[in-house]
Amino acid sequence: MKPATALTFAIHATSRGFGYVVFEGPFTVHDWGTVVARGDKNAVCLRKLAAMLDRYMPEALLLEASGKGSSLRSARIARLYQAVASMAVARSIDVSVYPFRDVQAAFGDVGARTRHEIAEAVAHHVIALSSRVPRKRRPWDGEHRRMAVFCAAALVQTHFRFGASRLFDDLTH
Repeated sequence: MKPATALTFAIHATSRGFGYVVFEGPFTVHDWGTVVARGDKNAVCLRKLAAMLDRYMPEALLLEASGKGSSLRSARIARLYQAVASMAVARSIDVSVYPFRDVQAAFGDVGARTRHEIAEAVAHHVIALSSRVPRKRRPWDGEHRRMAVFCAAALVQTHFRFGASRLFDDLTH
């Protein structure tokens, strides 16, 4: 049984697990968080993600492109994303994949190009996340685990922005 409102689920994998967001529309957060995986990280992530997909029953699942030429993601994360996409398709969930350059284009009009600038732009539009932006990363620091939540939220906003423009393009042609 699908929920009454259409949910959009996005994940952003990290070396430690993944961050996720569940949105109702482009600006309303239903849930968000991070998952830490130890041991066989892909197996743990897939198991936890399967439970989340069964609980939320989203209409769409969003991923950042991880193929050659589109990202600097590791081979493990590329394999994880392939397995996640297969899992979603098996559950009749629409899967959309956006390269980071599309995310940058979606936030370009507000001058956000880096992941941190994009996270700040997301926080400006999504009140539930506004107090959660990690501090700007120093060159010698690793990325804060909460940044994965903002990367996932940026995918949702990119999806709604480009999805809406595609819808209007289809209507006018």
